[in-house]
Amino acid sequence: MEDVLHAVLFVILGGSIFVGLMILEVFYCYKKGQTDIYDFKESIVNLTTGAMYKITEGVCIALYIGAFYDVLSSVGLQWFPEITLATLVITFIALDLFQYFNHRITHNVRWLWTVHHSHHSSTRFNLSTALRQNLLFPITGGWLLWWMPIALIGYDKFSVIIMMEIITAYQFFLHTTTIDKLGPFEKIFNTPSHHRVHHGKNPMQIDRNFGAVFIVWDKIFGTFRSEEDAGVIIYGVTTPPAKPLNPLYLQLHEFFLMLKEAWQHKDFRILVMSPDWLQQKQAKQPFIQPSRR
Repeated sequence: MEDVLHAVLFVILGGSIFVGLMILEVFYCYKKGQTDIYDFKESIVNLTTGAMYKITEGVCIALYIGAFYDVLSSVGLQWFPEITLATLVITFIALDLFQYFNHRITHNVRWLWTVHHSHHSSTRFNLSTALRQNLLFPITGGWLLWWMPIALIGYDKFSVIIMMEIITAYQFFLHTTTIDKLGPFEKIFNTPSHHRVHHGKNPMQIDRNFGAVFIVWDKIFGTFRSEEDAGVIIYGVTTPPAKPLNPLYLQLHEFFLMLKEAWQHKDFRILVMSPDWLQQKQAKQPFIQPSRR
């Protein structure tokens, strides 16, 4: 019950702060003559999906996610390090690294991509886009790839939750066109410039810049592309939702389309292969880098 209340409190408190910042961004954009950055109806949809996601997450944490963390901790290395500044920093860096891999896998496994698809589906890029989440995320198990290694090592659950909230909150500020390049800061940290590339749907932008707080993971593992080298950024996905202003459709359509196709073709590899795999298989083309986004 406490986790549910925590989620509701986060929605109310965090939502108030986020809405305030969004209003400031709207005024700033209008002052600059950028009247197409926001769409009122879409922003309401983004706020709605964000609230639905956080409440669903709180319920799932209360029902089974928190307990599952405890189970993993009990069967893992059981290190349980003392909570110090050093261990907190290590926890944060490790969580950010695991989030990089989690995010990268999410783009390349259809079961996970169908849930993440809604976040990328907006043709606009503003602070409200950060809240464009999916209530299925806590249900479909994508969170396992993020914190399961940490749980198996034995880090304190409360500290991990706090770190995850900080990492998530940081990414809210990446969703804006109002902040330009940030100089030397961009060599290590993820920035709006880097994240704008990530939300593009052109070939040079797809599957780039997966980092959460740190961009160094992309540079190390070969998925980095600077905004200067990415070409003209066109936001959205190559398979846009038919009803972009319907919050439930936006969150559920891709997932149930995946299940329908798996059943129709009697091929459940569709669930774990790339988002493009079925189309390429039907066209009898050799497997290439995924582009259906």
